[in-house]
Formats: sequence, C-alpha cells, structure tokens
Amino acid sequence: MPNEHILVVDDERDIGALLEYNLTKEGYVTTYAASGEAALTAARTRTVDLVILDLMLPGVDGLEVCRRLKSEAKTSHIPILMLTAKSGEADVVAGLELGASDYVVKPFSPRVLVARVRAILRRSGSELHESSVLHVGPIAIHPGKHEVVGSDGAVALTAGEFRILHFLARRPGWVFTRQQIVDAAQGDDALAAERFVTDRSVDVHIVSLRRKLGQDGPLIETVRGVGYRLRDE
Repeated sequence: MPNEHILVVDDERDIGALLEYNLTKEGYVTTYAASGEAALTAARTRTVDLVILDLMLPGVDGLEVCRRLKSEAKTSHIPILMLTAKSGEADVVAGLELGASDYVVKPFSPRVLVARVRAILRRSGSELHESSVLHVGPIAIHPGKHEVVGSDGAVALTAGEFRILHFLARRPGWVFTRQQIVDAAQGDDALAAERFVTDRSVDVHIVSLRRKLGQDGPLIETVRGVGYRLRDE
C-alpha cells in the first residue's frame, strides 16, 4: 500500500472530502487546504509528494499557486495534478507551461483520478532514482537532480520541458513526431489517450526550451512534416 502524502486543494469541501476519501482508501496520506494561501503554507512546511490543485480558488488562484510552487527551490520538485471545471485549451496549456504534470476535468471519475495520481507518482519516483547524466553536445542533463546545464550555465525548466528535453536527449539525432513527444512527456500509463493534448502544446514547449537554452537552443531542430530532434554536435 502506498503512503505518499498528497495535498488536496479545493474550496468546495464536498469535493475535497470525496478526494480524501478515495485517496485514503488507497493508502495515501492526505492534507486538505481550502485556499491558495493555505496550500502554499502546507506545501512549504510539510513533506508533500503530490498536489491535487483546483484552478478556481478564491484569492490566490490555482495557476498562481502552481507558478509559486514551481518557482521555489523547496517545492519545485512536487508534481501537480490540476483539477478544473475548465476544459479549454488555453487553460490546459497555461497550467502545463507553469509545470503541472497532468490535469483532470470536473466532473471526474474517482477511479480515473486515483489512476492518474498513481501514474504521476510512479513517473516521479522513477525520475528521482535515475542518476546517469546525459551529455548532448554542450548540454548536460541530470534526471535525478532535475538539472540542466548548457553553454550559458544552469537552465531552469518546467517539469514538462525537462521531460521533453530528456526524451530527445536519450536518442540524439533521432526525429520524433509531436505525438511521440506528447506520449513521452506524459508517461506510459493506459490513460494517456484520454488526455487533452494538442500539437500546439508541444510547439509551445519547444519554443520555450529553445529560448531557455540560449545559444544551445538551435540544437533542437524542426524536421518539417515530421517533428523534432536534438542534434548532437
């Protein structure tokens, strides 16, 4: 049975109680927060393995909570599962760009949500235990430490950007389609096909990666009509 600590953030107490009931039934330890401010305090003062975060919160909303958690060294490693009544592409892309690992749209199936939680924690755990450093040209990628160093020094990436770069770096020179990149960034759980993903979201991540990599950005090449590759100089 798992014993990971999950922070549940939702201003609707009934939904919070439903989430806590299903998670504790699976063996997870839960903490409930009804506001963005309470969520930030809990994440900063406790050992949290995952945050289930509603986007529609009073005061500090979910996207701002996500941004703050991912921008602080102490909490940037915590995976975030967004919970939202919004299913529009802009909201999903915004959350993923801020570093969220996945999302579930209300109304949701508790079984689906628990499966997503398991998948995220499994992926997070496997990334944590990887220790080999990948070197592609001037870029060094340390999966276990979630660190990237390039010609311009350390590079701060979101969780999604890191997974995409790591995926490309594992086979430098190989060309991957957008769908292959999406699948790799999301993980290999059976629910991946149900997720709301688009080619545009991959393109946004690639543009951001190139910008953050600075002079090493051009190493990520576009292969017209196919997808992307990371060139090994």
